[in-house]
Amino acid sequence: MSKYQTLITILDELRKEAPIQYKKYYPLESDNEKTNQARSQAFIHLFLKVKFGLLTFLERESYITDGTDDGGVDGYFIDKENEHIYFIQSKFRNSEENFENVNIELDEILKMELDRITKGETIGSNGREYNPKIQSLIKSIDEISNKPKWKEIVIVLANVKDKHRDKINHLTQFPTEIFNFDKVYDDLIFPVVSGTFFRQSELKITINVNPNTKNNIIDYDVDTAIKECNIRVLFVPTIEIAKILYKYKNSILKFNPRSYLDLAGGSVNSKIYRSITDITTNEFALYNNGITMLSDKTYYSDRTGRKREAEMIVTNPQIINGGQTAFTLSRIYEDKLNTHSEMEVFENKEVLLKIITFEEDLETKIDEESKLKLIEAISKATNDQTAVTDADRTSNDKIQIEVQESIFKKFGYFYERKRGEFGDGLRSKYIDRSRIVDRETFIRISYAINGHPGQARRVGTKFLFKKRNINLTLPDINNIDKYFFGYKVFGYLNEIQKSFDKDLKNRFGQAQYGNSLRYGKIAVVTVVSRQYAKNGHNSDFNSAIIELTKIVLESWKEFEEHIQNIPRNEIYFIRYREPETNIETIELNYDNYYKSNSIITDLNSFFNI
Repeated sequence: MSKYQTLITILDELRKEAPIQYKKYYPLESDNEKTNQARSQAFIHLFLKVKFGLLTFLERESYITDGTDDGGVDGYFIDKENEHIYFIQSKFRNSEENFENVNIELDEILKMELDRITKGETIGSNGREYNPKIQSLIKSIDEISNKPKWKEIVIVLANVKDKHRDKINHLTQFPTEIFNFDKVYDDLIFPVVSGTFFRQSELKITINVNPNTKNNIIDYDVDTAIKECNIRVLFVPTIEIAKILYKYKNSILKFNPRSYLDLAGGSVNSKIYRSITDITTNEFALYNNGITMLSDKTYYSDRTGRKREAEMIVTNPQIINGGQTAFTLSRIYEDKLNTHSEMEVFENKEVLLKIITFEEDLETKIDEESKLKLIEAISKATNDQTAVTDADRTSNDKIQIEVQESIFKKFGYFYERKRGEFGDGLRSKYIDRSRIVDRETFIRISYAINGHPGQARRVGTKFLFKKRNINLTLPDINNIDKYFFGYKVFGYLNEIQKSFDKDLKNRFGQAQYGNSLRYGKIAVVTVVSRQYAKNGHNSDFNSAIIELTKIVLESWKEFEEHIQNIPRNEIYFIRYREPETNIETIELNYDNYYKSNSIITDLNSFFNI
């Protein structure tokens, strides 16, 4: 399945969210034209969901204006928080070829009557009234009190020729952001599958604080290798943290070694849970070490005009430690919502919050790579005492992020560097599990292809995910094709093995392929992948996997006969004669042979890889 097919699946699932009375989203399957129209509107739904976090169908549908007398505007959104008005022009294509190669014509852009609409004209240039949704847009613009401060932005969901990009701002009269097919894949598909609807650069959360004491906040500046950082420590109401994680999930766990679903898959801390639900006093503040949050900017004021209340605004927040505490709170909050219960269990209960702020100024710009290294160090240090695996601990390493981005960009698959990070996509049926790349299998295969098939089969996860070993395994992201090819070969070998499951006398296909499927899959992957990288292949990627694998498997029994006669392998293939019959017998230990260090030498000499 290509990235475009994943997009189609997502659009069709979004259509299913429509109430049954919205018949335009449920055309007959045989009606290609109306199906394409429905997907075109679902395309705008996808943008509104990812860009602005509009989670419900009806909420998004109110902003879709596409139809007769729409003034060339297919959708819009009024962002009151940032004081932006977005006008959307969309051109969905009903085939992968057209979606990725056909450009929008400038005539389509010219149809946007933004000058008339933003000036309050209710009648279009054709002399007819704009449709009711455009009228609603005009009314909403009219109701903005401080209009001169607002910024209009045009969104073009279509491919645009390079030579026309500069002209579009002039045609629309407003700044324009273009979502070509690549940007749709990277900025819309990947976030909706990973559950990161809210882009990190746009998250802004207000935390209400109850200042029971005069000095309710500690404010401290710290010098670091990159620049001065600010640390603020205070107790905040538990319900504020509960709401934050419930709403934002993975969007606020970008630098946390664990995903929201991974936290959900673990056990809720029962002591923390009961200290909220069963105790009316504030023991909760004693039962955990609190939460560490990163911020780009942090504002605090106790002059809110409300008695005994203060307010803190945290821009681009990211929880890097205390995820289990935050998750437990969000689970209690969700349980109360689902049962329509009151939230009084949170009253007078607080949690310790430490906010680390990296704030830039005009004189000092923080180098992004240096900042990420410091964040990585903070994350690892603050999570050092928690039950986090080595694989989780390295999930935010630069190489892991690059692997994830590269695999998606080139192949449309989702490398799961954090356990459960694509849970939203699975639950929403945007993808199935076959599209998710298991991190341990991928790293193990990559390690084998780099010349260590025996060790790759032998060593544990902890060894594979040591920082030094990962950097040696994946030294050059440009070779990702070879590693992903190997991963797909491994999957194909598993399919072949399953085809023998019902043959009780030949369950691993030993009659045809020796011990390749039972013990030697990683060795086979090494040979096939290195041959592919060395010689290339005329067929497409998937055909090459099948053809090259079959060729290697057909030679595997001969390879196993060859290795039995190599002196250094005698510890795995012990020969002895029966005293009574004088018949030579070989005791075969293929299990340990395929874990040995010598196997790469044998593979190189036999297969010339």
